[in-house]
Amino acid sequence: MRNFRELKVWDKSHKLVLSVYRTTARFPQQEQYGLTSQLRRASSSIPTNIAEGCGRNGNREFSHFLQIALGSASEVEYLLFLAQELGYIDSEFNKELTAQIIEVKCMLTCFIQKLNADT
Repeated sequence: MRNFRELKVWDKSHKLVLSVYRTTARFPQQEQYGLTSQLRRASSSIPTNIAEGCGRNGNREFSHFLQIALGSASEVEYLLFLAQELGYIDSEFNKELTAQIIEVKCMLTCFIQKLNADT
């Protein structure tokens, strides 16, 4: 069984969640059950699925949860773009967060490929 806390990709995705929570705390109140909620759920899904995958048996199951995390990362990337378009975050800050997301997505993709090659 793997320890998710030892994975660099989990650590980076966890830090991303913290950034998303801080950022969405400043969103308009009318977005509380809309964009704020969706961004928080999608971002927290990334490290959550990595952690859950670590508790599963075998590379195949772990890879499946990493793929879900990868999909959630893409969702967060779009939702941040939407937040920028709506004027909730500025483009510079969006670029910073998007760079973090792209790094996490690359790490997840490489991890998935390695796991699939090992099966």
